[in-house]
Amino acid sequence: MASVMRHVSPRRIRSDIYSFSASDISSAEPSSPCILSVLSSLLERVVVRNERQSTSTSQCLSPPRLGVFHGIRIPDISIEQYLERIFKYVHCSPSVFVVAYAYIDRLIQLNSGFRITSQNVHRLLITSVMVAAKFLDDMNYNNAYYAKVGGLSTRDINHLEIEFLFTLDFRLQVTVSVFESYCAHLEREVALGGGYQIERALRFICGLDEGSTQDDSQKQVLRRLSN
Repeated sequence: MASVMRHVSPRRIRSDIYSFSASDISSAEPSSPCILSVLSSLLERVVVRNERQSTSTSQCLSPPRLGVFHGIRIPDISIEQYLERIFKYVHCSPSVFVVAYAYIDRLIQLNSGFRITSQNVHRLLITSVMVAAKFLDDMNYNNAYYAKVGGLSTRDINHLEIEFLFTLDFRLQVTVSVFESYCAHLEREVALGGGYQIERALRFICGLDEGSTQDDSQKQVLRRLSN
């Protein structure tokens, strides 16, 4: 993974995102955008650090409702392979992965005791990508298809989606400035060789738009997710 990161130019992240077209995504073998390797590298380091800290403290502070994301067994697939599988079969735009990353970061900011580990990272990814794709992209698959791609049952993916949405208070809006901030954050991740932490110092860019209430946000999200 480190070797992959060394060959990724920070500027290529936004270039990939804005240059990808519908034909690129719908091709038989779409080339993987570099956002996948950058995001997987970041998350792998977060998992290692969190599990090391968990072993040393022997504490689990995750909120009870987020326990649904903790699988009984650790999936036999790496984070990068999982992201590539999602991209290959879901055909979502690269920007979806940036927004999914923003959602995961927002979830962590709202639940300070929650930590990303090898037992929950895959479920977090498939759920956040599914929600982001429904919110951003015009064409989407149903939950049963996402469940098959993610290696889950339809019942599980439905439950994960509900808990994810309520944990975020249905506030899924990501403004252009916020989106650009997360792109810049990921580019800095590459430039500095992976010194950033997903749980830190992003509260100021994952806030909600002023004047938006929970009821308004919930109605907007339900309209987008009703397909």
